[in-house]
Amino acid sequence: MSGGLSDPCDPRDPRDPRNSGAFGTELGAQAARSRAAAVLRVRSRALTAALLPAAAAVVLLAGGVTGRLAGAGWDLARWVVSGTALVVLVVGLVVAAVVARARPAVTPTVELSEKSAPDLYRLVRDLAARLDVPAPSAIALTPDCDSWLEDRSHPAVRGGGGARAAESIRGGTAPVLVIGSPFLWWMRVAELRAVLAPVVAGTGPAAHPDTAAARRFVRGLDAALAIAAKPGQGVVRRLALLPLGRISRFLLGACREHITQLERGVAAAASERAQAVDYGLRIAAQEQVGLAYAGWDRLLTRVALPAWRMGRWPARLDAGVVSALTELSRRDRLADGFASRLGERPACDLLEEPGAVDEAASLLAARLFHGGPAAAGPDWSPVDWQAYPEEVVDRKWRTEAARLHRVLDRLGARRSGGDRTGPTLARVMDHLAAEAIALTGAPGPDDGRSDEERRDALAAGITAEAAREEAAAPTPVPVALGDGQEFMDGGAWSGDPLPVFPIQPPRTGRDLLADHVTAMVCCAAVDTAGAAPGLDWLDGPSLLVDGVRRGDLAGPVLSLVEDGDPGPLRGWLTEMGVRPEKPVRLV
Repeated sequence: MSGGLSDPCDPRDPRDPRNSGAFGTELGAQAARSRAAAVLRVRSRALTAALLPAAAAVVLLAGGVTGRLAGAGWDLARWVVSGTALVVLVVGLVVAAVVARARPAVTPTVELSEKSAPDLYRLVRDLAARLDVPAPSAIALTPDCDSWLEDRSHPAVRGGGGARAAESIRGGTAPVLVIGSPFLWWMRVAELRAVLAPVVAGTGPAAHPDTAAARRFVRGLDAALAIAAKPGQGVVRRLALLPLGRISRFLLGACREHITQLERGVAAAASERAQAVDYGLRIAAQEQVGLAYAGWDRLLTRVALPAWRMGRWPARLDAGVVSALTELSRRDRLADGFASRLGERPACDLLEEPGAVDEAASLLAARLFHGGPAAAGPDWSPVDWQAYPEEVVDRKWRTEAARLHRVLDRLGARRSGGDRTGPTLARVMDHLAAEAIALTGAPGPDDGRSDEERRDALAAGITAEAAREEAAAPTPVPVALGDGQEFMDGGAWSGDPLPVFPIQPPRTGRDLLADHVTAMVCCAAVDTAGAAPGLDWLDGPSLLVDGVRRGDLAGPVLSLVEDGDPGPLRGWLTEMGVRPEKPVRLV
């Protein structure tokens, strides 16, 4: 195959620079078709293997009828082969039916109708026309920094969303274009077009019948394997599905290398074809992809996650990406010049109602990454960025400080004089640094335990208390495709556990203890020194003193929590004018 493609007589010879793009496109497309044919051969061999015992049984039965294969031995062979053929046929039919009808995994997305984003649809269609490929059948948004084409032509997918979902997937064969929602808010229109060019170009190879059939076969196998491996099934059902799981896993293993090379060939062909569209701008736009990913990751883990844990979900996450990346551009010299792009037209202007779309994507992000409920409610309400410091940061600090004092009460920690009227920071410091405090002559707890043992017991108590509160939280309700929302979930979780992509990093007991002590210090600073809760777009909840963010609290707190040394924290409190003996307000 490669020899024919490199023939010097070929008018599309790759040694001619004018033809390198066309040659690369054809090379990738042919490689994809070749691998698709290999996948289909695996399917044909599986069908042959299922039919082979039946063919042998037909031969033996025909021989018995004609009298050519007579005798006790042949009779036994007929019974054995016929029984085996019947079992293999039944198993094969069941596996084939499940593979054909099993609902493939569909990414949960926010569906965009053409009415809600006419300019975006027009941009994608113009891009497809310039690339000379079929236009995607629909457009959807995902709360992540990625874009891809997704096949939703399966009848179970098309039929699961009602009339609106069926209408959004016109034609039934062209894939859906899934766009990362942060791209729309951070990227400019020209940058978005350049980034989407290689993605949209993939509709060309996807339209080839062999490629489409190979992909459907592999996705069906994957869905069938998921059915067989689904947890929580009874013993009888597990045994009944055992052949399905083993056959699906075996066939997937046989297809793995071929489907990997198929996707690489499709990607290579799409990339080569897209070079004709905004190639120079695409190089610069890729830098924005990396920057958007960095800002999105920090926004989720440091800003959104604390709100989600408090039962609140920021309703403008994508707009927050712009603020976070603008702040990053201000702080990081490597990002110099990126903020100047904000004067150009943002891609979110291609939407009719960017605020509504942002809110839908923000709620979906909370479901995917944290496992929040499907809709707003008394314990799961949206929060605006302006209200975030007061409604999330201050509440978070006071909730954690209250939890810290509840655990201290259970551990029998001694109360100081101020604690008789309310909880104080001094009580926490006395409990964590009794030995160091005793050296100064101040009274400390006399429970016969070392500081290390007291810190470990306090950390374990906080961990257990936090786990109990999480377990008591409402269980997220799965949402099926097509629940009547204007911007609806494009994927059906159908009972799958949430979150799908958890981002909460593992936290040790000492980490939790440090967080709770920090919260107590911040509450004392707000109540006794005139400090205020604030929001840092890159670091999340922050303490503002005279309107200036103080980022130097972590070190003194760690000295107390890890080493039992209260000196650095006492110095910090004195500098800020915080009075640890004064009671603070808790929730």
